[in-house]
Amino acid sequence: MAERKVTSLDVAALAGVSQSAVSRVFTPGASVSKKMAARVRDAANELGYRPNVLARSLITGRSRIIGLVVAYLENPFYPDALERFSTVLQGEGYHILVFMTSGAGEGVDRVIEELMDYQVDGIITASVGMSDDLASRCSAAGIPVVLFNRGQADDRLAQVTSDNIRGGRRIAEFLVAGGHKRIAHVAGWQGSSTGRDRKDGFLAGLDAAGVMPVSVVEGEYSREVAAEATRALWAEHKPDAIFVGNDHMAFGVIDVLRHELGLSVPGDVSVVGYDDVPMAGWAAYDLTTLRQPSGQMVARTVEMLLERIGSPDVAARKEMIEGDLILRGSARVPEGWT
Repeated sequence: MAERKVTSLDVAALAGVSQSAVSRVFTPGASVSKKMAARVRDAANELGYRPNVLARSLITGRSRIIGLVVAYLENPFYPDALERFSTVLQGEGYHILVFMTSGAGEGVDRVIEELMDYQVDGIITASVGMSDDLASRCSAAGIPVVLFNRGQADDRLAQVTSDNIRGGRRIAEFLVAGGHKRIAHVAGWQGSSTGRDRKDGFLAGLDAAGVMPVSVVEGEYSREVAAEATRALWAEHKPDAIFVGNDHMAFGVIDVLRHELGLSVPGDVSVVGYDDVPMAGWAAYDLTTLRQPSGQMVARTVEMLLERIGSPDVAARKEMIEGDLILRGSARVPEGWT
């Protein structure tokens, strides 16, 4: 016969307190004296008791769980962001429930619907959008949503991104100041706001300097697609500089230039990325890149979400955080550039 499951009543009896006192001890943020908390926890440890978080959520109306939807874990920017989200949310007494998706359309909506079934307190989408219909349903259900590293024209959805247009423009100014004449762009997926904004900012910066790009191709945020685009670019245009829409693609671009085409980076071709993931600083790539301030972006995303959980009537905000251009060895540095 299976042993009877230990309950909060058993803990209360052993500790000599009420069941509500046991509940307060295991409720984050609840008021309870240190002496009582120690007595209750000692009793719980002796009996092997663990509180049923999901059952408590039915009473409090809060699961203390945040749903995180992510699509591109092969891009090292997102595992790093995921770790940051977990650390920051745990510090606030929350845990994350991670779901993977293809990144667009019905797949995203299906995953978010599943998260709603888990009674999450809020949802963060990392570089994925959601349909207007599902945004309406989340709003009606009182589940706030914050978009991380993705913009969307919907006033119900808060969002935090880097200033992608300004970052793209800054890279254009850097390459032009470095004397490059044949500049190409391997863009990110144009179905995303980040891919479009980085491209638009970059092209605006070139246009302001009176420079026309020799080619603009879509790399789809895929290392393999970006590598193939690089082969075609060199065969047709022989650029002297390439701005790549994120670091993940830029690593593929550099590998093709150096190891397949036998070119010097930056002697023959300067390469600039976007994100500043940890690998960008490795000696193998030494990548000049526009840093996405992921720590600040994660912190602001969590702040926005918790604010809206606590005050559902707070208006959704859209925030862009500016990043720095990190100079390394993959691109020629203009004289006097800071």
